[in-house]
Amino acid sequence: MTLHHPFGRRTLMAAAAASAGVLSLPGCGNRQPATVDGRTVVRFAYLWAGVEADALEAVIADFNSGQDEILVQGISSPDTQQQLTAMSSSDGTFDISSQFGDSVGGWADRGILLPLDKYLDRHEVEVDDFVPAAMEQMEYEGQTYSMPIAVHDKRLLYNKSLLDEVGIDVPVTMDELGEAIRKLTVQDRDGTITRLGIGNPSTSALMTTLGFVFGGAWDASDGSHATPANPGNIAALQWWVDNVVAPFGAANVGRFEAGNGGYLSTADPFFTGKTAMVIDGEWAAVQAAQVAPDLEWGSAPLPTAVPGLEDANELTCSTLFIPSNSRNKDAAGKFLAYMLESEPMAGLARGLGNLPARISSTDDPVYDDIPGFRTFLDGLKSANIKTVASAVYTQEYKSDLNSAFEAVLRGAVTPEDAMQDVQEKAESYETA
Repeated sequence: MTLHHPFGRRTLMAAAAASAGVLSLPGCGNRQPATVDGRTVVRFAYLWAGVEADALEAVIADFNSGQDEILVQGISSPDTQQQLTAMSSSDGTFDISSQFGDSVGGWADRGILLPLDKYLDRHEVEVDDFVPAAMEQMEYEGQTYSMPIAVHDKRLLYNKSLLDEVGIDVPVTMDELGEAIRKLTVQDRDGTITRLGIGNPSTSALMTTLGFVFGGAWDASDGSHATPANPGNIAALQWWVDNVVAPFGAANVGRFEAGNGGYLSTADPFFTGKTAMVIDGEWAAVQAAQVAPDLEWGSAPLPTAVPGLEDANELTCSTLFIPSNSRNKDAAGKFLAYMLESEPMAGLARGLGNLPARISSTDDPVYDDIPGFRTFLDGLKSANIKTVASAVYTQEYKSDLNSAFEAVLRGAVTPEDAMQDVQEKAESYETA
């Protein structure tokens, strides 16, 4: 279940090329100055790189120029292992950093994250304005250990010309989506697929999202244990098998996907019309405007599978946290509070091509120039948007789910057997 984490999308694709300009975190013996010209230094080690880092540095510059007590120094360091190593030492090398929502529980349990509640209270951060599902991932054992700086949901992206070609409307139910896939797919007599009705940019992200669409849940409501065998999860996997794998053949679909161009590149299968529809995140809308400006496409809420469960979706989060070994916790808390204000958050999210974590920021006109983006913003207001729990067992669970999803799509195992196998593995997960 390798989640597509959008602030890592372009970052990770560009990381190798940008590595010459990426700074390493200083070692424990390389103490950095605590003050510069009387200002407390806050070192911000973040995972963004390239143009995304530029967007963050602009926010840092605004903060630095607006007051004279704290000087934030940004460090682009897209290396989670290096981040963890620095946080495990007795003497911290950075004071604030970024990560993903699904890591909060495991890291908090290890004692390497600082509880943020007193800083949120001290600086009067309006926590109630944040997307509720996002805040669920930020808490562990009753305390808040991270805060969402950007969030991400999914929409059905569709090629308008191809839907017009086969004479269908945008699907609003999963039954209609299945019918649209069949009409839009073009397959030769030998089984070769030349156009697939729906693409799959990330099996893990797609399947967990569909689980929520079908009324499933990947964890208990309190996050205490994994629930892969939830009937809704199995129904979602079975829907994909019945509407993609079985009609066109697992091997044929696999060969088609293996021959696709690079994700979000000019050769992306959705951008080139090789796939007619795709369930993807807001970053795809931003990239489409840049690399496929002539593509006639639209975005819509995910089709409904369960009556009364309209606009069901999965939320993922990009987060900020203060490590427990930070040297300048109070100053870092003040900077964190600034980053969480509506205006800096909206500006950063726009620069990253992501969604703001605050509900009030979704109406900011700063996003109006991005085609198809409004539907993603509206999705944050849905009562049926959910997150996979951030628990001690999450990383192991993700690995087991990903293997099971891939086996189902290969036709090697049924959805029910695959999820039951993960359920049995989950019995041995560490839960606290």
